[in-house]
Amino acid sequence: RMMNGLKDGLDYYNDNYTPYQHRQARIIEFPRTGGGFAQAFPNTIPFSEAIGFIADVDDEDKDAVDYPFSITAHELAHQWWAHQVIGANAKGATLLSESLSEYSSLKVLEKTNGKEQMRKFLKDAMDGYLMGRTVEQIKENPLMYNENQQYIHYQKGSLVLYAMSDYLGDEKFNAVIKRFAEKHQFKGAPYPVATEFVDDIKAVTPDSLQYLISDMFETITLYNNKVKDATYQELPNGKFLVTLDAQVIKYRSNEKGKSVYKNIAGDSLTFTPEGKTKALQSLPLADYIEVGVF
Repeated sequence: RMMNGLKDGLDYYNDNYTPYQHRQARIIEFPRTGGGFAQAFPNTIPFSEAIGFIADVDDEDKDAVDYPFSITAHELAHQWWAHQVIGANAKGATLLSESLSEYSSLKVLEKTNGKEQMRKFLKDAMDGYLMGRTVEQIKENPLMYNENQQYIHYQKGSLVLYAMSDYLGDEKFNAVIKRFAEKHQFKGAPYPVATEFVDDIKAVTPDSLQYLISDMFETITLYNNKVKDATYQELPNGKFLVTLDAQVIKYRSNEKGKSVYKNIAGDSLTFTPEGKTKALQSLPLADYIEVGVF
């Protein structure tokens, strides 16, 4: 599984990013007494015997994630993100290392194992991000200003970058990443900062999706969405007409977790449900909301 992570990762990164800079890629096992992690050095990935080597992945379980494969692909991706391109020692630096490596490994996982495994992985990432922000002791930062906060640069970063590839398309989004790598690879100071990478994404994002840049990179934006009722009607052509009664609430969070329902201009939406006295609030909405019907 780990060797497949190296092979499939090399194929994907060479095809979509820049050429691999070494003649070999190798894994070196170290004792669990040294910790339970893997790390990327030039052409070499030290990998604890406590993970990967002892993994028992159930291929029959549709919810099981092949984590030895994905961890290896993540560590290999650091040969690009932190080795070919190194960010400045500034806020958001780990967006250019950990978030990009996690996104890269997700795309390898998706290409090799299909989108079904992504559903489980991204659900875990969402749960990890939401849990992480509840135990934040100092302040939560937006993704592009995070200060080496793992629940942000790993979990939120993987969700955000994967979502952008979904909205823009793999080819368009990976082209942005490739150009960024070509522009900054193997360069010394001045090193790139996260805002430069976000500006490159913004430049290829259509007007209808510009709100994603603000919501996912520049601010802390969340939704409170629920389906209150749903009905369906079978049509003569064999299709179904589905009617949803849904509640969509969008809000921003400040660094201490306080919910904000007004934008910078002071605009917001309010709605009082029937039979209720307290109005619901939301930021103005012109958003694409994904709906799954099962």
